[in-house]
Amino acid sequence: MSGKGKRKEEEEYDSDGSVDGHAPPKKASKTDSSDDSDDIVVCEISKNRRVSVRNWQGKVWVDIREFYVKEGKKFPGKKGISLSVDQWNTLRDHVEEINKALGDTS
Repeated sequence: MSGKGKRKEEEEYDSDGSVDGHAPPKKASKTDSSDDSDDIVVCEISKNRRVSVRNWQGKVWVDIREFYVKEGKKFPGKKGISLSVDQWNTLRDHVEEINKALGDTS
């Protein structure tokens, strides 16, 4: 028989879930980012979407994102985009072309 498809030997676990006396690795906990004081909410686009300017990892971002409510608090969802200041300026400079394209489609 070949070794393909065979699982490696199972490790023995102590009653506390540790392997050979070593504690299992701890999972990093998520922090509540809805309390960030660096977020400046510019506008609410709809009930669950908003535009904000925030400072994250030492850089300024324009964040357009969907939010969800959990236990009465709003949290940022995965759906959204964070634009650097350069990207925001590029988008802003092309607003007229975007509006023209929108007008052409209606």
